[in-house]
Parts: sequence; structure tokens; C-alpha cells
Amino acid sequence: MTLDKFRRADDSCRGEQLRKQLTDVGFALIQNVYTAAECAEIAQQLAAALAACSLEGSALRRAGGALYGARNLLSLYPRSRVLWQQPRLVELLTATLGPRFGLVRGLFFDKPPDAGWSLTWHQDLTIAVQNHNLPTTHFRNPTTKGGVAHVEAPDELLHQMLTLRIHLDAATPDNGPLQVLPGTHRSRHAPPLAEAVTVLAAAGDVLAMRPLLSHASVAPAPGNTAHRRILHLEFAAQVQLPDGYRWHEFTTR
Repeated sequence: MTLDKFRRADDSCRGEQLRKQLTDVGFALIQNVYTAAECAEIAQQLAAALAACSLEGSALRRAGGALYGARNLLSLYPRSRVLWQQPRLVELLTATLGPRFGLVRGLFFDKPPDAGWSLTWHQDLTIAVQNHNLPTTHFRNPTTKGGVAHVEAPDELLHQMLTLRIHLDAATPDNGPLQVLPGTHRSRHAPPLAEAVTVLAAAGDVLAMRPLLSHASVAPAPGNTAHRRILHLEFAAQVQLPDGYRWHEFTTR
């Protein structure tokens, strides 16, 4: 199934309608947020930042050297701290998370033509924090990714988060688009409400999704020549965390 069965959010689908879609199925596609020229400019700037990357563990490469992603995007590419401040995105974030929301983590993904990859079904359960060694009854499974402490967060915290995935390239059937299971955002064990949906998008579209939404992606088709570059930005409703924990980053407007 493709995304066409579900509402695509444009200027006529805002506020309560869009928030209802996120509540009901866990995702929504907002079209034409960035122009093709803006996407090309961002992609060029990001390539330069990755080429000059000095943050240990941030650039993610295959054994052959092909770059397929990056952690610590907010430090690696500082423009990502403000890139999301588009009126429609701010309106969505405010309607969904409330006025005190902040940007807490950024990642970059690519499926380059010569080194595509796939991803099995999963939910995004971890958050980046300043210290993962504090006593806690809320967080578990401490890890370190790209030099940054992470922990697995409880469902009640993940329900107060929203991810925006900015498409710098079109997501097509051939370049390994994202697949999602509607309704699985309700909890980490929630059954899907429908069969898997393939998210096809144009460059400049933004996919909003809840962290607990189960998602996956297949490898690009043989002969594919297109990149699939995504800026993945995570937002939280408030700066406070339980048990004295603190977000690694919390950037507001």
C-alpha cells in the first residue's frame, strides 16, 4: 500500500486535522515545505560538512568507504538547528507538542546508488542524554553512540516526541523508501491498524512521525541511480526529564 490512501497534508490540511492524523495512524506527509533549490543547497552544504567531519564516530561509512549516514547532526551541520523553523512545521510542532517543545537530536541518512542498505522493522526507542549513568526507574539499556550517551526511554516520554524527516531527494519505489505500519505508534506492542504503507515523497516534502511508529526500508532496486538523503530531526515537548536526566541537546526557537 502507498501513502495515497492516507491524507497528504498541504496548506488546506493544518492544525487539528493534521494532529488527528498523527494521533490516529502515527504519521503524516507535509508536501512542498522546501523548494528543489533549497534541497540542493542543503545537500551541498551537508556534503561539505561531512567531508570535513572531525567528530569521532559521527560519519557512518560502509566497509568500502561509502557514506550512508551521520550522527550528531546538530553539531556536524549547525544549520540543522534552525532549518526546521518553517511556518508549517512550527505550527505542526506547536499543535502536537505544545509551545515549550525543543529539538533534541539530529541524524542524517542516505542510500547512495552504489551502496544501498535495508533496515528491518523497528521502533525508535532511544534518546540522547548528557549522562546515562544516573540511578533511574524510567530509563534502561544505556549505550554510547558517536560519543554521546543514549538510553531507552519509556513509552510515556516517547508519546511526547515527534520526528520530522526532511526529504532532500525524492523517495521513489526504486531507491529504498520508508515503510510504516499505521497505528503501531500507540505503544511498543501495539498491533498495526492496516498493512504496511510505503512513503513516497518529493524532494522538499517532510514526513512527520511518532517515534514508536514501527518502520523499515528495503534496499534500493538494482540499477537505481538516485540518492535518498534524509535529515532526521527529533523534537520533545519539554525540557524536563525524570530522575535528574538531561537531554544532550534541547534547542528552542
